[in-house]
Amino acid sequence: MKPEILLVGGGGHCKALIDVIEAAGQYTIAGIIDRPELIGEQILGYRVIGCDDDLSSLVSRYPYAIVSVGQVRTPDLRKKLFALLERAGYVIPSIISPRAYVSPHARVERGSVVMHDALINAHARVGANCIVNTKALIEHDCRVGDHCHVSTGAILNGATVVGEGTFVGSNAVSKEGALIAEASFIKAGSIVT
Repeated sequence: MKPEILLVGGGGHCKALIDVIEAAGQYTIAGIIDRPELIGEQILGYRVIGCDDDLSSLVSRYPYAIVSVGQVRTPDLRKKLFALLERAGYVIPSIISPRAYVSPHARVERGSVVMHDALINAHARVGANCIVNTKALIEHDCRVGDHCHVSTGAILNGATVVGEGTFVGSNAVSKEGALIAEASFIKAGSIVT
C-alpha cells in the first residue's frame, strides 16, 4: 500500500503537483490543506480536508506532507508552511516526476519538487523546499539554495550558485558560474551574468 500524503495549499501549483504525484505513483493523495472556507471543496477530485490549524492533529493519521503553494514574488509563505510541517513532525519527501531526469550524481533535498521534463545534471544540488518547474535545466555543479523556484524553461548553466529564497523566472538563463544573491528576483527572459 502506498503512503498517503497531504498537499498544503490548493492553488495552481497544487494542480500541477497533483499531476506529478499521480504520474509518479509513489504516494496516494490523502487530501488538501487550504483556507478554512474551502474545506469540503474539491481540486481535481481531491477534497480539501482541513486548514493550517489542523496540521498538528492530522500528522498521526497522515505522516507525509508537502508544500503545494507556488512561489513568485517571495518564498515567505512556502517557508512558513515548510516550518509548520517540520514542527508538527511530518515526513516531507522530495517529489520527482517520472518524466524528469535527475542524475544519480545529483542531490535533491526534502520537500523539493521536480516537475515534468526538468533536467538536473551531475553534481548539482537543489536545496530543501524548492520548485524545479517544467522544462527547467539545472546543469552540472550548480548549487540551488533552499526555498527557491526555478521557473518553467529556465536554464542554470554549469556551476551557477543560486542563493536561498530566490525566484528565477521563466526562460531566464544564467551564464556559467554565475552567483545569484539570496532572495533575488530574476525576471522572465533575463540573462544573468
